[in-house]
Amino acid sequence: MNGFATGVELRVDTEWLLQVGLPYGKGFAQQPTTRLTRARGWTHHLPISPIPNPQFLVKKLIYSQKNAIIAFVAASNSMQRQQSLLALILVLVIAAIAVITTIPIELGLDLRGGSQLTIQVKTTEDIKQITDRELEAVKKVVEGRINAAGVSEPLIQTVGSDQILVQLPGVTNPEEAERRLKGTAQLEFREQLPGTETPLLSYRFSRQELKGKVEEAQKSGDTEAIAKAQADLAKNTENIKELFKSTEPPLTGKYLTDAYPIPTQARDNWNVGLNFNQEGADLFANLTKNLAGTERSIGIFLDDELISSPTVPPEFAVAGITGGNVSITGTFRLEEANDLAVQLRGGSLPVPVEIVENRTVGATLGKDSIQRSIYAGIGGLILVLIFMVVYYRLPGLIADLALVIYSLLAWACFALFGVTLTLPGIAGFILSIGMAVDANVLIFERTREELRSGKSLYRSVESGFYRAWSSILDSNVTTVIACIALFWLGSGLVKGFAVTLGLGVAVSMFTAVTCSRTLMFLAISIPALRKPEIFCPQLPTSNKTEVAK
Repeated sequence: MNGFATGVELRVDTEWLLQVGLPYGKGFAQQPTTRLTRARGWTHHLPISPIPNPQFLVKKLIYSQKNAIIAFVAASNSMQRQQSLLALILVLVIAAIAVITTIPIELGLDLRGGSQLTIQVKTTEDIKQITDRELEAVKKVVEGRINAAGVSEPLIQTVGSDQILVQLPGVTNPEEAERRLKGTAQLEFREQLPGTETPLLSYRFSRQELKGKVEEAQKSGDTEAIAKAQADLAKNTENIKELFKSTEPPLTGKYLTDAYPIPTQARDNWNVGLNFNQEGADLFANLTKNLAGTERSIGIFLDDELISSPTVPPEFAVAGITGGNVSITGTFRLEEANDLAVQLRGGSLPVPVEIVENRTVGATLGKDSIQRSIYAGIGGLILVLIFMVVYYRLPGLIADLALVIYSLLAWACFALFGVTLTLPGIAGFILSIGMAVDANVLIFERTREELRSGKSLYRSVESGFYRAWSSILDSNVTTVIACIALFWLGSGLVKGFAVTLGLGVAVSMFTAVTCSRTLMFLAISIPALRKPEIFCPQLPTSNKTEVAK
């Protein structure tokens, strides 16, 4: 193609003509030739075809020499971008499959079976009202007692201003757990016996290993291994207990009025402050006087389990630590200091608790629920896949592939974020599948509108995604806002529904806009798939020639 006043030689790829929406018909030769050149040394090689009417094409294709080069570079960058997205999607799918096969999904109480207890925290003459601070302390004690009972993956959360909900998956006989929960936590400060410094260090070191073995056994689900690990841990707890003795009278949690973290001048280093009443201050002064400078420690026990063992400096050997205001120093981080303070406050609360509800969900019901949910999910998914192919033809098939990718990515997100799957959670996941399909429906309907208006196939697909994006964004953002409100204000099963729906909607936006788009442009780049009837079956005859260009 010669004769430009500007001195440019231009031959254009027929595939590129289709992508930029310009005419390509019977007059174009199909034999590939060579290149696009420009003065000043700029050259780019690509497969092209000679053009029979260069003057007409130049007028329609290029407004100026500069615009032609910009358009070509844009089309080239677009193809590279689509290839990169396709590679990203493939990597994500492989990663999702790896996550699903290696990380199991945790099942909730309604699917796995177990027990649910509602604990009512009661007031006393000394404590007229249960505040959030005290409720959190009691919750910490409940967590410790449930964990000591060896229950795997319990769910413990506050409900309202004076109740605690406890879900025990896999526990069908909760009497023992109920008995442990009814009593008040027993906090006690004890004196370490002489000559036991070395055994205490050994037992405390081995205790960390035993706790790790218990966690590994619970994850494996081996009941014999769990029982053995818990028995070893209980024996270790008993051995440590024998290294300490109680004071006379025992310095228990009833003398403790408060516990709180205290910042220090060192960065990220905290202490724990304790406040005793007058009687407790006297008992603590006597205890610290006996232990000051001996390298023996004060054993702080919660329900007979050692939670801390601070030592007393020698300067307190004469009178002990007096005044009732005590500071436990050490290399505590804020989280560790706050955790110890919560445990101490929980042990000091002389509040009774009452089990107001004890409900058992049988394992058979859980299995039936899982099976029916799986059948419902698979059945609904198959019907949606069939409808999309029948009604939308090739775009429907692409949407089905994107939907399968969505399901893999969403399930992998549930596993990665540690989502506990419940029946409402499954409902939220299925609903998010509908949201994903809805996004594709919007895109395909907009694409059909562009095709009926006479635009080329590439331009119609591009405009379809562009015009549908605002509607997709609005609907998904409003759904996510509703999920946040449900999670923030709801509890229990409602939170599970909100989490699965919110994660599903977020993933569906990615698959609808990225996966579907990339696969659609990949499809229209294949000459055999550029047929009007597989994109818009009822396209007017007058528009089919333009669409095929």
